[in-house]
Amino acid sequence: MYDPTVFDNLKVAFENHVYDLDTLDRKIDITNRIDRMDFAVMKREFAISFALAGEHEVTAEIGLEASLRELAAEILEYPDATPGCQLTLRFHKRLTNVEEQCRRINQTLNAIWEDEHEIIQIISYFWGQERDPYIDTIEVKFNRTLTEEQMGEIHGFIDHVLKSLESLAEI
Repeated sequence: MYDPTVFDNLKVAFENHVYDLDTLDRKIDITNRIDRMDFAVMKREFAISFALAGEHEVTAEIGLEASLRELAAEILEYPDATPGCQLTLRFHKRLTNVEEQCRRINQTLNAIWEDEHEIIQIISYFWGQERDPYIDTIEVKFNRTLTEEQMGEIHGFIDHVLKSLESLAEI
C-alpha cells in the first residue's frame, strides 16, 4: 500500500487550507498552482499563489520542496533521518516609489514575522518600458526544515500570510 510522504501530507494540508479560504470563505482568489516532479534533479515541488479577494495588486506564493535526499531518507527509512521539506514564501508587488515602499515593506514584514526570518527584496522592471512601476519580489526566508510535527502551525502561518497581504496592499 502507498504510504504518502511528508511532502505529500504537508502539500495536502496547505492546499486544503488555501482552497477553503478561496471557495468557502471567499477571502482570497487563487491565481496559480504548481505541482511538479523535477526529474533532472529528482525533487518534488509544490507552489500555490493567491491574492486577497478582488485585490490583485499583491500576490502571495507558498512553496514546498523536497529533495531526492529528503525523499530517499524517508522512503528507504534511513535511521536518524528526519523527513521534511523546505518552505518558501514570496510576495509580488508593484512599486512606484522604490526607496520609500521597500523601507516600509521591510519594517512591516519584520513586525509581522517578528524579526525571526530574513526578508529579501528583489526589484525588477521590464526593459524597454518605463521603470515605473517596478516589480518587488519579496521573500521571507525560513531556516528550518518543515516536518509533519509543524502541521498544527499551518493555520497560524496562513493567518500571517493574509496579514502580510493586507499590510502590503496598504503600502
